Amino acid sequence: MKVLLYGGTFDPPHNGHMNNLRAALELVQPDRAIVMPAGIPPHKTASATPGVLRLAMCACFTALSPAVEVSDWEIRQGGRSYTVHTLEMLRARFPDAALYLSVGSDMLLSFQRWCRWQDILQMATLVVESRRPGDDADLAAAAKGLQAAGGRVLFAKAESYPCASSELRTGRIPRAQWPQYLPQQVLQVIETQGLYGAKDPLPESEESCHDL
Repeated sequence: MKVLLYGGTFDPPHNGHMNNLRAALELVQPDRAIVMPAGIPPHKTASATPGVLRLAMCACFTALSPAVEVSDWEIRQGGRSYTVHTLEMLRARFPDAALYLSVGSDMLLSFQRWCRWQDILQMATLVVESRRPGDDADLAAAAKGLQAAGGRVLFAKAESYPCASSELRTGRIPRAQWPQYLPQQVLQVIETQGLYGAKDPLPESEESCHDL
């Protein structure tokens, strides 16, 4: 049995997140893929968006595969969320499973600064997405260093996506363009809950989460 963990703040989840998970699913072919919105990520300030709403937006990921489920485990724990604790929970829940951890290429470069990173390597294979042009040498060196420490690193075929959640929250990407970057289910939660300063109805989108 293979279990893939895909975590993040997801504030909000956008099409780049969808692309990354899709690539990891294609590579790993997991029996279960668990999307895990973070409580408070250790490297960021607390999200102003309530966990229950980030969880609702993450429902868009289930359109990618029947294997995908969304978990509120980290949100329910309260406090800061550390990947090593989540993996320990999954190892206890699925003792015979091979665990895989989805990470972005920027996270691979800083991985040795993560809490108990050596323990993470012992528990899970890293699945890296979103290579940016020119990063190949740095990523290869980072992967080699982790492999020397006993880790296993796989590279999924996901291109870098020209969008960041912070650009949506801060308005650097105008609201009129949001349907280009966000799944329809996410747009609906933003509009109905008035997130990110939403006051006026968002533009109609011809896409739905199932089209991504």
